[in-house]
Amino acid sequence: MRYKATLITTLFAILLCAFNYTGYDPHNLFFFMFSIPVWLVNLFADIHQVSVLLMYILTIITWALLGFAIDFLVAKQRKQQSSK
Repeated sequence: MRYKATLITTLFAILLCAFNYTGYDPHNLFFFMFSIPVWLVNLFADIHQVSVLLMYILTIITWALLGFAIDFLVAKQRKQQSSK
């Protein structure tokens, strides 16, 4: 199985966290828009009470798992097409 989507989505998450960490993200706009764990935390708690480092780690893990799921589905599709 190729891990192209996993690599791309993980790199995206790392760049998103780095962009937010540098302070160039005005009012955390991009981080709140693209971080799936932040969406969930906002539903149940105050985002300002949660560790930023934890949010960075969860964001990277979430995007990596999303990329892995995409790679898994693509590999499954290719396997089905090659067996026909």
